[in-house]
Amino acid sequence: MHDLLIRGGRVIDPETGHDAVADVAVAGGRIVALGTGLGDAAKAVDAVGLVVAPGFVDLHAHGQSLPADRMQAFDGVTTTLELELGVLPVARWYDEQAHAGRTLNYGASTGWLFARVAAMTAQQVESSVEGIGRAMRDPRWSEAVASPAEAADILGRVRAGLDQGGLGIGFPNAYAAGTGVKEMSALCSLAAEYGTPTYTHIAFMSNIDPQSSIEAYTRLIGYAGSTGAHMHICHFNSTSLQDVERAAELVRTAQRQGLKVTVEAYPYGTGSTVVGAGFFGDPAWPARTGSSYDQVELVQTGRRFTGRDDLLAAQQDDPGALVLWHFLDVEVDQRHRDLLDISVLYPSGAIASDALPWTLDGVTYGGGAWPLPDGAVSHPRSSGTFTRFLRRWVLDRQAVPLIEGLRKCTLIPAQILEGSTPQMRRKGRIQPDCDADLLVFDPGALTDRAEFAAMNRASEGMRHVLVHGKAVIADGILVPDARPGRPVRRAAR
Repeated sequence: MHDLLIRGGRVIDPETGHDAVADVAVAGGRIVALGTGLGDAAKAVDAVGLVVAPGFVDLHAHGQSLPADRMQAFDGVTTTLELELGVLPVARWYDEQAHAGRTLNYGASTGWLFARVAAMTAQQVESSVEGIGRAMRDPRWSEAVASPAEAADILGRVRAGLDQGGLGIGFPNAYAAGTGVKEMSALCSLAAEYGTPTYTHIAFMSNIDPQSSIEAYTRLIGYAGSTGAHMHICHFNSTSLQDVERAAELVRTAQRQGLKVTVEAYPYGTGSTVVGAGFFGDPAWPARTGSSYDQVELVQTGRRFTGRDDLLAAQQDDPGALVLWHFLDVEVDQRHRDLLDISVLYPSGAIASDALPWTLDGVTYGGGAWPLPDGAVSHPRSSGTFTRFLRRWVLDRQAVPLIEGLRKCTLIPAQILEGSTPQMRRKGRIQPDCDADLLVFDPGALTDRAEFAAMNRASEGMRHVLVHGKAVIADGILVPDARPGRPVRRAAR
């Protein structure tokens, strides 16, 4: 007898192309059969009129906590990974997650920035977005070329993280734009040695030379060609600014040449980071990015900055404070909507959220209240990235077929990882022996609800969300005690 039978849903598997009404049988946390007449089960889910899809794989999620998992579950995410920033020490982070218990599957890359902070300053900071902001109190790690001894120390720390099972190397290069090419090249060669991807926030974000986004993409593609590393580009939409058309041309050319370059994007024209990010302090920042300081907004209070001096004062006060950067006005500007389309709809590109931690009264929130407290804030993408993409681009606009939209949320991100992390070959698919990370959703009701004025509204339309065959959402309602998440991790050496 099966543990669970999902009956009569429209079952979509992006890898095989299966798109038909069928039953799905689950036992022991795996899919065991797909078809009709599959026999009895201890429990059944009626999926008639609903879509059955693989759980979404988010390559770029900074929340990594119980409230973050719960919000992402309503967005259809079953595997949430911290790859751009990464963590250090890797083994300790995985131990901490296992001890806490996770609703969703979890994993992380090796955090190069944290290796830099440790090797080049006396600071000890936690592996988090806020930790990087606080490390800006001594910014040498961000601004300076490492000495030969420091570079060797950094490389050793990153290698140790890979040996502990890190899912590659996180390269948020824009936060340490002073890093020398020799260091970056050595780290890319290390990634190639281990056969793991790098996950890169490109070094520069600017519409104009020198140090333009296009220069940064050209450099990144050069690393792929010269070292053999798989260079994965994080948030293609935000780092390209208004040069995304040219950036896409460069990436397409690199891919045609067989270079290992992949991309991800999120479906918003607003980014988020810490106020202490070094690029905000550049006096030429407005001219280089086409933005003004009043387009930068403190997440906790909603206050927008009045000028550079106002922002610099905030950096001194709390460099780890989260901010929103409204870099595209997609609500009213058709040209900006077209630019966002290029990144979100890029063929073979993944959808990834860049979800941020939830904060309450200025402090990271990790509590168990559900729904989240009224004052909990983050970014709407932490609540609604995947449902927003499917609702707006796939179901309403029909910019791509549903199976292709689902592929960008499931199979493509799984394939980016599976060469170095064999576990991922069992995710992003509905096939026998694949993990039973499954969604049952109502395409008519599927939508994001989070807004910048109300960021903590959970998405709607997910009727059932399973992680390894265990319900985390049942009949549209959170299962509060569910902790079926398991680690996604390379084999430790």
